[in-house]
Amino acid sequence: MELNKDKAVAFLQSIVAGQIDNAFKTFVSPDFIHHNPYFPGDAESLRLAMKENDDQSPEKVLSVKQVLEEDGRVMVYSHIQQNEDDLGAAVIHLFRFHDGKIIEMWDVGQPIKANSPNENGMF
Repeated sequence: MELNKDKAVAFLQSIVAGQIDNAFKTFVSPDFIHHNPYFPGDAESLRLAMKENDDQSPEKVLSVKQVLEEDGRVMVYSHIQQNEDDLGAAVIHLFRFHDGKIIEMWDVGQPIKANSPNENGMF
């Protein structure tokens, strides 16, 4: 049995690989909503935004650093770069699952600074 955390990671990996339509078809509930403040909260708006980002940055890199699952919710902490040379951002995606599908999603990102005074780094 595939865990929700495996589905969440597979969803993000599919998005980064440019397989956006398939990712939505496979992992997203018809009742999906999201909380990204830059787009309307429906699945179609987010899907189209992800496709546009893929057209602009087809060389995206996703490195999953940590995944937690509890009570139908999954948190994925990742390093996302628009290309290999980009410092990228630390991003947290929070997913709520219902009947094995993503029904709700939040995402929060923080750009990685080149000269951060924090010796521990982002990861």
